[in-house]
Amino acid sequence: MAATFPLSAVAAVYSPVPRFAFCRNRRAFRGHCASAQRDARCALRLPAAAVAAQEATGPARGAMAAVAARGQAEAVPCGGAGEGSLRMVFLSTAVAVCGSFEFGTCVGYSAPAQAGIVSDFGLSNSEYGIFGSVLTIGAIIGALTSGRVADILGRKMTMQLAAIIGIFGWFTIYFAKGPTMLYLGRILLGYCTGVLSYVVPVFISEIAPKDLRGGLASSNQLFICSGCSATYIIGALLSWRSLVLVGLLPCAILLAGLLFIPESPRWLANTGRMKEFHASLQKLRGENADISEEATGIREYIESLHRLPKARIQDLFQRKNMYAVIVGVGLMVFQQLGGINAFGFYTSYIFSSAGFSGKLGTTLVGIIQIPITLFGALLMDRNGRRALLLVSASGTFLGCFLTGLSFYFKAQGLYAQLVPTLALYGILVYYAAYSVGMGPVPWVIMSEIFSIDIKATAGSLVTLVSWVGSFAISYSFSFLMDWNSAGTFFLFSAASLATVLFVARLVPETKGKTLEEIQESLT
Repeated sequence: MAATFPLSAVAAVYSPVPRFAFCRNRRAFRGHCASAQRDARCALRLPAAAVAAQEATGPARGAMAAVAARGQAEAVPCGGAGEGSLRMVFLSTAVAVCGSFEFGTCVGYSAPAQAGIVSDFGLSNSEYGIFGSVLTIGAIIGALTSGRVADILGRKMTMQLAAIIGIFGWFTIYFAKGPTMLYLGRILLGYCTGVLSYVVPVFISEIAPKDLRGGLASSNQLFICSGCSATYIIGALLSWRSLVLVGLLPCAILLAGLLFIPESPRWLANTGRMKEFHASLQKLRGENADISEEATGIREYIESLHRLPKARIQDLFQRKNMYAVIVGVGLMVFQQLGGINAFGFYTSYIFSSAGFSGKLGTTLVGIIQIPITLFGALLMDRNGRRALLLVSASGTFLGCFLTGLSFYFKAQGLYAQLVPTLALYGILVYYAAYSVGMGPVPWVIMSEIFSIDIKATAGSLVTLVSWVGSFAISYSFSFLMDWNSAGTFFLFSAASLATVLFVARLVPETKGKTLEEIQESLT
């Protein structure tokens, strides 16, 4: 507002003495090592390996002799580099992004529910506008508290708290008898999304290996889009009360899944729980992985931060932190000025105003968002963050310009048959471009650039800015459309053009770096 990702999983081990690191993998050597132990063992990065070549029998022994003759060991998948070692990372990410799906259902709910709620309660368009935009009020409160809550309770417990509040919010809407209950439920859902919008990308970035972090973190946006899309599509078939079930389901899955995944190792290290820190990191990297180097890097970095005075709000504006704050806040400001929440909350209205079917239009948007966001996730760690942002902002400029042009033609009485088609292309181009870059990347960068001592405060500030911008755009959109429909979208396109300049000039590339390397490079 992420998906199968490639694994690079081969470790090459060589020792100058006649002993080699050798992984006794049952599946790989079952036919050759009948007498081998059943548990897989692998000595990685150790010159004096735990398993001697003489222990292997038959062809396995011959293979090792050939390796010795060549002066190097063959690469064997094992330990921290093997596929099994990343299973817990993917499971943990899959659980966390249930919160992202919940975020998407909360944002997307107001568009398909509008006709039913207005009909049942007799709300005016302005009263329903309050129902749509009041979500951001709760989200602002959630953003203000999210960082501190996540630092005190931990990333997992914070997600549990958000899910429970989300469940209360959905039931409040389901049993609503009047506008007051609707608004209260919407505020509770807003608080839920405000907290989740911070803690989910932070948790994913803190558990992911550096080579997969961008792709995994962008799964946050993929599942936000999936939640929106599911709500748009299912909302065309169900009543607004039945649609509540779509929002309840991810909350329930999130609560259950959090029982089976580890806490963020970086949060555990930062709170001094070193035994749990090592256990969590080992679980995430695999039972046989060598985590000593990564654990040492995390521990030393956090120890250096603990020697500094405790972070305060005013510390965000110190010279060493200002660059990161400008980048994080700037990306969120431009994300909102590009008009995403105007499109998100009022998709059906925009289509209808341009003479296109609102129900068909929202369904088409829901269909294209998921594959486009998945495509962006796959490119995140290949092409980098900056390239995706530049392409995405250029695309949102084009989409807003085409949409604005369609309303300009409509106002001037020109090309009447072309207006709906032009609006459709403009809106679809906008959503496609946003989903590939401006949607996921600002949240990924936000989770990467702040050091852990100021992450709570800075992350809350960035999330707050995002939700304040969301409220400002969603609340003012109807007034802007009354002022000048074409001008509204031309303003959004101008903001997208400014985004291109901002990214080109200020946003750093974080691809392929550890969180500690990124944060040290920005100070």
